[in-house]
Amino acid sequence: MINFYSFRGIVTMISDFFTGQNGEGEGCYQLMSVENEVGATVNFVVSPTTYFVDHAMVAVGDRVTGYYDGNAPVPLIYPPQYRALVMVKDSPYQNVKVSYFDRQLVSSDGQLRLNLSPYTQMVLTNGQLFSKSPANRDLIVIYGPATKSIPAQTTPYRIIFLCLT
Repeated sequence: MINFYSFRGIVTMISDFFTGQNGEGEGCYQLMSVENEVGATVNFVVSPTTYFVDHAMVAVGDRVTGYYDGNAPVPLIYPPQYRALVMVKDSPYQNVKVSYFDRQLVSSDGQLRLNLSPYTQMVLTNGQLFSKSPANRDLIVIYGPATKSIPAQTTPYRIIFLCLT
């Protein structure tokens, strides 16, 4: 189980990230610097496997949330550098939660509970339909309004299954 952590802020820089000495993979990896409202900065390594919600194109000046594995080893440098698993370009029209959801469809932090409807679209990261239960899985949940209870409850618009290995 991945322990999803997030960092939200404004993209201040996007540059190529070099991974090999012989130029293999050149242009396939990027370093995306994100600064939050209190001035803290995080660098995200964006790879070809990083999932961008809605396949959004991100540019300098965009507000984004990057999700990474809080249990993964990281270099001891400043600013911190994390391998981005999921990137979300903020939108006023939808909310996004990336988390492990248990058998009762409650997120691992206990903040969101899912109520499925026949209209909830369930897909893999490649866009293909997913027909199994979303319980006990890592999910990207895209939703609108939610209750103010704890956990908040919502009926998601779309659930994207993260089949990370």
